Amino acid sequence: MKNLLFMMVLLLMIAGCSKDKEETVDAEDPIVDETTDENPSEDDEDEVVTLPYAAPFTGERSEEEFTKRPVLVTINNHPKARPQSGLTSADIVYEMVAEGSVTRLLALYQSELPDRIGPVRSARDYFIEIASGLDAFYVAHGYSPEARLLLTTGYVDNINGMQYDGTLFFRSRDRVAPHNSYISGEHVIAGMDKVEARQEIEKIPTLAFYDLEEEVPLSALASTIDVRYGGSEDFHHVYSYDTLTQQYSRSSGGVVTIDRETDEEIRLANVMFFEMAHQTIDAAGRQQLDLTSGGKGYLFQAGMMKEIEWQQIDGVLVPMENGEPAKLVPGKSWIHFVKTNPGIDQMVTFTP
Repeated sequence: MKNLLFMMVLLLMIAGCSKDKEETVDAEDPIVDETTDENPSEDDEDEVVTLPYAAPFTGERSEEEFTKRPVLVTINNHPKARPQSGLTSADIVYEMVAEGSVTRLLALYQSELPDRIGPVRSARDYFIEIASGLDAFYVAHGYSPEARLLLTTGYVDNINGMQYDGTLFFRSRDRVAPHNSYISGEHVIAGMDKVEARQEIEKIPTLAFYDLEEEVPLSALASTIDVRYGGSEDFHHVYSYDTLTQQYSRSSGGVVTIDRETDEEIRLANVMFFEMAHQTIDAAGRQQLDLTSGGKGYLFQAGMMKEIEWQQIDGVLVPMENGEPAKLVPGKSWIHFVKTNPGIDQMVTFTP
């Protein structure tokens, strides 16, 4: 009987030790269900989240809708006005002849409006036509006779430094007139309020952009682009493609184009050239440009060049390819207007 009792106690002790051991194993080494994938797959990690809203003039996407009306500002491009302020914030910069071979810039702001813009320069009638086509609020300081007529008859919503010098517009002390007129983004908005101009965008341009995951089709390689307006080096511009940033930098007269306020270089996703007829209309060398007939064009993007055409569609100058708006790389663009004589093939060259 004693032996039987001893054997029962021994078995109970062994069972208790086994249970303790099992509990220890469970606590330290939990059993993993191998049928459950607790780690994200490579496909999940590589999944691109597309933000809901695209900026109408850059194609860049955001969580917030782009509701502001575009603003178009005439920017001085004389060597004494460089470097300019606010160019890095422009969605698109248009460059064209104002008189002779001296070019002027039209900076289009919609996705952002910088603190300081300028030097602001005078209007031409074809600048105003571009602003009207874009449904943009137009800012300039001064005007040609033809431009003055359009502005004073309400062709576009606008403010001009001739009426608001010293109030909305201010003068820089380290430059001399006419290269020293500036305006702030805050004063642009104040000017819109003053003339009771609409501040919300209503017209979306007919521009097309690649999706983020799309690749630009292969075409002629073009790492460097060269364009000359006349014989002056001051208006000899060079664009260089950076394969790391996948953007173009720009120089004029051998000097890199930067923003005066930030020292930041201009970085562009697309560089375009539209060929159009120019006509000299007065002794000062002022020009008249044909903005309606369309014509030949070049589009540079992703280190490559393709021949395109341009058309005016609902007032907006649009790059076209095979009858459809040519796709642009999301980002900022610079558009040159070049003369049919000597022609785009003579004014613009590029190297692989």
